Amino acid sequence: MAGIYIHIPFCRQACYYCDFHFSTSGRLRTEMITSIIAETALRAHYLSNEPIETIYFGGGTPSLLTANEIQRILDTIQAKFNIVSSPEITLEANPDDLHKTYLQDLKKLGVNRLSIGIQSFFEKDLKLLHRIHDRDQALNCVKDARDAGFDNLNLDLIYAMPHGTDAEWAENLRQMMQLAPTHLSAYALTIEESTVFGRWYQKGKLRPVDEDKAADQLEMLMDVTAQHGYEHYEISNFCQPGYESKHNSSYWLQKKYLGLGPGAHSYNGTERHFNVSNNPKYVKQLSADLLACEGEKLTDNDRINEYLMTRLRTKWGIDLRRMGKDLHFDLMKNYGDYINHLQLQGHLFINEENITLTRSGKMIADEITEHLFQM
Repeated sequence: MAGIYIHIPFCRQACYYCDFHFSTSGRLRTEMITSIIAETALRAHYLSNEPIETIYFGGGTPSLLTANEIQRILDTIQAKFNIVSSPEITLEANPDDLHKTYLQDLKKLGVNRLSIGIQSFFEKDLKLLHRIHDRDQALNCVKDARDAGFDNLNLDLIYAMPHGTDAEWAENLRQMMQLAPTHLSAYALTIEESTVFGRWYQKGKLRPVDEDKAADQLEMLMDVTAQHGYEHYEISNFCQPGYESKHNSSYWLQKKYLGLGPGAHSYNGTERHFNVSNNPKYVKQLSADLLACEGEKLTDNDRINEYLMTRLRTKWGIDLRRMGKDLHFDLMKNYGDYINHLQLQGHLFINEENITLTRSGKMIADEITEHLFQM
């Protein structure tokens, strides 16, 4: 099974924390849709006719697309790929885009999962992040989505906000649990160099929350979600039983995927490909029926490191037998002393086949992974 990701590189305005590829100009929008459709046709054999079980519209802001534009892309994918009978089709959306008629149109198109960027229920946070929507729009769009028949909803939150308090984070979580989404993604705010926040940081206008406070808020998140029956199946992702994101899980489980659109990445098991993160260049290349991407063949160390980095973050953990069979790497032979030390400290669960992180291990996942990396 494989997946398809479509990157829609347009936003109404720039969120101050986001370093994904996007443009606030819609000048090339029509050409962009045509180019994505052209790329879909040109890369029809990339996944070797493997069945497609997930389709994911990300960005950017995919909810800026009209229903007709989404349908044109889906029709092309349907024509060029082997799609399973009931694929997971996700659309990332901003609350201010999800009007009742639009939601009904999405449902008719076969979109069956929405990922809504709420981020916070506090107006001061939304203004700081430079989000367009307000608290009422966030609450109303969830109700409207359910009324339109969407029963698989992911909602996003951001913690470790500058000037935020633990009490405010607790209120965000209380409000989120009242909405009871089937899936919750929660990320600590990171300050990226190429963003507005990055420039503010360089000028001393913004300071990130210290690591201890961020860790405290992550623990609050784990406590509250567990109390409400959510499974913590990946460091930043929580779901009601049976509602894992199939598409995102495919990344963590090393399944193949094709990325369409500027800035999108693809993986076919042995190589990675990267589309140019430039809208005019992307459109120009595709208008000439030329792909706008570069590729790299993964080395043995690349494959080992990617496996460790993705799997250790999940409930599935590291499959020691698979590492030996597929990657020809004996983790216990190379890092047994370190792994046993982590187990004694209570950071890992180990059995004959798997290594998974405990609650305390999840708090230092990046540190553990970095120690295991092959250089």
